[in-house]
Amino acid sequence: MKYTDIEYLNVEPNEMYSNLTEKVINKCFEVEDLLDKNIYVSILYTTPNEIQEYNKEYRNIDRATDVLSFPMFEKDEVQKLKQEKSVATDVLGDIIINLSQVKMQADEYGHSFERELAYMLVHGFYHLMGYDHIKEEDKKEMREKEEAILNELNINRE
Repeated sequence: MKYTDIEYLNVEPNEMYSNLTEKVINKCFEVEDLLDKNIYVSILYTTPNEIQEYNKEYRNIDRATDVLSFPMFEKDEVQKLKQEKSVATDVLGDIIINLSQVKMQADEYGHSFERELAYMLVHGFYHLMGYDHIKEEDKKEMREKEEAILNELNINRE
């Protein structure tokens, strides 16, 4: 089953991005026991201008950012979804990624573009699962989950 729907808005489609996306999201689905669920994640790769528009429209923040996540379920609903057998296909949520920001952050943090993009995908995925990083204890739990996925994929900091 395909767990991603990947689109490119004002950026060239890229096979490496698409392959990495599927690899990372598939691992997220595996680790979170979602492989037998009829759900998928919508991924949009775009530009700083486009993500700024989404950020302004949906979050009332008029600036570009690296990643936006729009979950379709609350955390407790995701837990119920994990336990149920659903026949209907549903979207877990949308992740929008600003590829220019991914490149800048990879350079800034001194690791590969692939590592930064994989991190953005995992980070966005866990937001869709209902995790957040506002409180320190929640941030710690989310970071541990993110790092576990990246480590399983052997995508490490360089």
